Amino acid sequence: EYRGLVKHTGGCHCGAVRFEVWASADLHVFNCNCSICTKKQNRHFIVPASRFKLLKGADNLTTYTFNTHCAQHTFCKTCGVQSFYTPRSNPDGYGIAPHCLDDGTVQTIVTEDINGKEWEKAVKEHKTIRDMSKP
Repeated sequence: EYRGLVKHTGGCHCGAVRFEVWASADLHVFNCNCSICTKKQNRHFIVPASRFKLLKGADNLTTYTFNTHCAQHTFCKTCGVQSFYTPRSNPDGYGIAPHCLDDGTVQTIVTEDINGKEWEKAVKEHKTIRDMSKP
């Protein structure tokens, strides 16, 4: 248990992949406009790996990478839903899709646009994004 955080649970559409994540009830979600986030409508919040636990479905995940191959875009082999992934900005953490969380634990969502089309510049100028996966 983590002080000041709540346990969220979630997963993919078909239920083959399930996870739990400890995070605030008030989520800070990134809306990125890079090529893949735009195509997938990927909005996510970032947590340290220590606050994420895959409960089931490791064998039902597949991963897509491109460009630098740093980001690990993980999705369910059955339904195709990406409920979490390893972001390039925080390769030691996870980006969690808030729309894949079960109902009842999220109080508010604040969305911040990030210019992924100019990824290096955006991440360099952002004051906190690189530290979001630190415990």
